[in-house]
Amino acid sequence: MYLSKTIKFTVAVVFLYCLGCNQTKDKELTKNQEKNSFLKVSHNILDYSITPKDSVDKSGLMFSDQGAWFAYGLSKEPNESMGFSGPFLMTQQNGVWLSPSFINALIKVDNNQEPLKLTSANSYASHLEKSYTSDKILVNKKLVFKNGHTALLQTKIKNLGNKNINLDLLWGHAPIFINSVSLSQNNNIIKINSSKSTAKGYVRFPKDTDVELVDSLQYKAKNSFNLKPNQTKAILISQTFIFPEYSWEEEKKQIQDTDFESVLNAQKEEKNKQLKAITENRKPQFNEDKYAEVLAKAHLTLQNNWRIPAGELTNEGLFPSYHYKWFNGFWSWDSWKHAVGLSYYNTGLAKKQMRAMFDFQSEDGFIVDCIFRDTLIEPHNYRDTKPPLAAWAVAKIYEKDKDVEFVNEFYPKLKKYHQWWYNKRDHDQDGLCEYGSTDGTLIAAKWESGMDNAIRFDDSKILKNSEGAYSLDQESVDLNAYLYAEKLYLSHLAEILNNVNDAKSYKAEAEKLKLTIQKQFYDDEDGWFYDTNLEGNTFIKGEGSEGWTPLWAKVATQEQATAVKTKLMNPKKFYTKVPFQTMSADHPRFDPLEGYWRGPNWLDQAYFGVKGLRNYGFNKEADKATIQIINGANGILGKGKSIRENYHPLTGKGLNAENFSWSAAHLIMLLQND
Repeated sequence: MYLSKTIKFTVAVVFLYCLGCNQTKDKELTKNQEKNSFLKVSHNILDYSITPKDSVDKSGLMFSDQGAWFAYGLSKEPNESMGFSGPFLMTQQNGVWLSPSFINALIKVDNNQEPLKLTSANSYASHLEKSYTSDKILVNKKLVFKNGHTALLQTKIKNLGNKNINLDLLWGHAPIFINSVSLSQNNNIIKINSSKSTAKGYVRFPKDTDVELVDSLQYKAKNSFNLKPNQTKAILISQTFIFPEYSWEEEKKQIQDTDFESVLNAQKEEKNKQLKAITENRKPQFNEDKYAEVLAKAHLTLQNNWRIPAGELTNEGLFPSYHYKWFNGFWSWDSWKHAVGLSYYNTGLAKKQMRAMFDFQSEDGFIVDCIFRDTLIEPHNYRDTKPPLAAWAVAKIYEKDKDVEFVNEFYPKLKKYHQWWYNKRDHDQDGLCEYGSTDGTLIAAKWESGMDNAIRFDDSKILKNSEGAYSLDQESVDLNAYLYAEKLYLSHLAEILNNVNDAKSYKAEAEKLKLTIQKQFYDDEDGWFYDTNLEGNTFIKGEGSEGWTPLWAKVATQEQATAVKTKLMNPKKFYTKVPFQTMSADHPRFDPLEGYWRGPNWLDQAYFGVKGLRNYGFNKEADKATIQIINGANGILGKGKSIRENYHPLTGKGLNAENFSWSAAHLIMLLQND
């Protein structure tokens, strides 16, 4: 009897142990299945299929990462020799292709060229990859950015047959497009020199590679080896483009010790973590897979525009669009918007984006409009600044990581910037500011609004305030609403720093300004906010997106917000195929195709409209508008097409620049659960 009980007990223990083991294995299996599951959503989310025909071919998109100043594509031709398109160099001019494919390869098997077929070409937020096959071999190629200077290209070749084969891997390049380039050689390294850039390029082959410089524009290299059946050989090549402020010797040492799989896995994990952050933080009503794809596309758009410090640029940040030649720099209000979008998954980069512009802050608080790496190509623009959204950005970043030191770093700078508006842009000293310029030109004053040719400025004139300070002869509702919001954000930041006096002072200023905005800029008859003349007794009519900025800033009364909401949801005015465009569709000067700010839908303004509705409890309308914006704007949903600078509100067609950063940043904001 005792023995029987003992056996039963032992069997039970063994059963429970095995059950526990199986459960542990199941958990491990589930964990492995879930690993990088968010990264998978980025699979081919943007179309990098391009084989450039000349140096300025922009018929496709380019992949980059880690802030690199160069990028690659996936060749369109399926049976072209093995390689990735490019590189596309943002190290010189306003972005040019060096070659259709600078690191190209042919394979010989037993001295005969092997006919390879391209079987797949894939992109992820972490890397690019291509596969080729023949009856004898399988070839996998992957490209990943190690850092902002170097990309790693791995070629793996597997013997599919049942006998040994001899392989020759022959490297070379398609024609070089740009005549400013020459090549030189040092053992297994090819150096790329350019008279148009201070950056130098380096292609490093494995030590067992035979490398030969044919002439100043052509190289060839060869790897030879034997492969047994089912054996795989991996060859690693690095491509570096590095500016003189960084050390090539240090970079070369790091490359020598690099393990490709470790770099690739680290990038996969980092991108998966970032995508997980913005995907899991979605508003519940946007929990469908298609919205996860929108976020993956937005995330990758920002990644492709990311640049490390170089030349005149002292900090990391994002271009508005690498794809458009005049957007290869940093702009101030773009930067504030980028930083808020980045804050949801990368506060470190968001902070650097803020520093990029404040590194150029003048003693009087002025923030430059835009800055560039090479001022011989384009000079910094000191003629104007941009709308004050910097304190909003700093406050949003603080929300995510509670970094008091960051607030402490920026608070005095933000105070100076805020006060600058009242010192330099309040012509009649009545506490309401105007857009203006530093050089006295009307065009720069319009630029300062960010809405260059909006109809409200059609009849504007310029007035001198003091030396180097000019204002338009009108007070703008959006500018003063932004300044109202800035006061509240500054008050909040002061509280974080235990600066009680400043906190109270900014709140008091905001309260006073609120009443002025509600009274001066709101037309009871129209139910809309407008700019006014300096005296504040004449509205500058024409319903535009500035009319809902008070809702975003929370400065309108509930009654005023309700009236604005009614017009926003009117299909004849703002509730179009892509809702909340920059001016009412029933206005005679509405012209989305010809008017940069006279009708297109800019997603930053659309976001301000949606957020404004939420601020006043109109969540049903805000959800409806968000869905309509994403569904209506051509190419936001689905894989392939890029996010555009703006959209035709009636047709949904994407307009102007591709791969546009602030559009991507505001798509992230639209879907996040704040």
